[in-house]
Amino acid sequence: MFKYIIEGGYNLSGNIRIYGSKNTSLTVLPVAILTDEPVNFTNLPHVQDVVLMLAMFADIGADISLNKYYPDKTPSLSLCFKNNIKNIASYEFVSKMRASILLLGPMLARFGYTEISLPGGCAIGARPVDLHIMAMRQLGANVFIDNGYIKATAPKGGLVGGVIDFPKITVGGTENALMACVLAKGLTVIKNAAIEPEIVHLCNILLKMGAKIEGVGTNELRIMGVDKLHGANYHIPSDRIQTFTYAIISAATGFGIDVIGSTMDDFIGTLDILYNAGISIQEENSVIKVIKIEKNLKPINVTTAVIPGFPTDCQAQLMALMSVVKGDSYISEDIFENRMMHVPELNRMGANIDLRGSCAKVSGVENLSGAQVIATDLRASASLVIAGLMAKGVTEIHRVYHIDRGYDFLPAKLESCGAKISKVFE
Repeated sequence: MFKYIIEGGYNLSGNIRIYGSKNTSLTVLPVAILTDEPVNFTNLPHVQDVVLMLAMFADIGADISLNKYYPDKTPSLSLCFKNNIKNIASYEFVSKMRASILLLGPMLARFGYTEISLPGGCAIGARPVDLHIMAMRQLGANVFIDNGYIKATAPKGGLVGGVIDFPKITVGGTENALMACVLAKGLTVIKNAAIEPEIVHLCNILLKMGAKIEGVGTNELRIMGVDKLHGANYHIPSDRIQTFTYAIISAATGFGIDVIGSTMDDFIGTLDILYNAGISIQEENSVIKVIKIEKNLKPINVTTAVIPGFPTDCQAQLMALMSVVKGDSYISEDIFENRMMHVPELNRMGANIDLRGSCAKVSGVENLSGAQVIATDLRASASLVIAGLMAKGVTEIHRVYHIDRGYDFLPAKLESCGAKISKVFE
């Protein structure tokens, strides 16, 4: 097991490049299950969750090849689910990663039967699979849970289109429903669908593969099932959560870091909140610049929400910055009930955060102090890195395996900008 050691208090400057989105990668990679032709992906990030998903694909029989090149010299990964595919996604893989549940829809649609272990991932609260199961049942599947596995069987002749009306917006549920119904017979209408960028990217790759989808980017999707999908090439867009994280790191360490490889679209749901805090995000010559527009940053009041609201994946990073902003900020978590586990760790570093239920009152202090802290989940890890970079003294962050799930080469990227950070075995 590794830990980070950070000597804080330095102003950083330089460029940090953002590669492909973890969340988008985990969303679009399973579409390869829907065809027996190769699907090629470029700009995949080298993060642990993506590596784990590919290992799971290899376990169920996918052919995976690397280092193919296209005319623009971009390396790619090719996935092909053609022969000898087994229909069971085992506990060994699924228990480590929530996104494994996204095999349910495409496996059921393509092969008519699947068994998938109940998923794991960050311990940030209950993320039930009931809406995923509901969606499959609306398409005619028989679905039940047995000995920790979701077991699903399509009716004879395959899934049948229907109306899937989600009682609340669910990103994963929308994704699974989409991948299931593109091969279902007839028309499927998905109501109260999520509109996160990952959903749009999923629709785009499915369209490239021959799916028929209307209403992309809206809360109602209309899908006319097709008999067969074909292969496609797809470029993974930049990671919006990494983009936001490094923008916060720039603001926390002197506004000297520019972000390369991202676009203004990566700040969906966050731009206004940053502006209210006194931070402007501007794009100049394909470079994202983080600019201080107030003499002193200002406290904020924000509640997480589904897109176009403020993303839950950005909450912890913003809280770390607000912990040293004079005044009282109020940050409420309205998505996951256990996504405030970074609060006691930030308080160990001298922050003054009063947590009442899902609402945190963040009273800014002059300085944070280095301490030994524990990373409890992926985004909490990022918040502690930000705090460590701002703090006086040395911070040791334990259990940093969480951060490897979603951030590629973070210590090296920060070191290139002047940070004193090392990853050491403990």
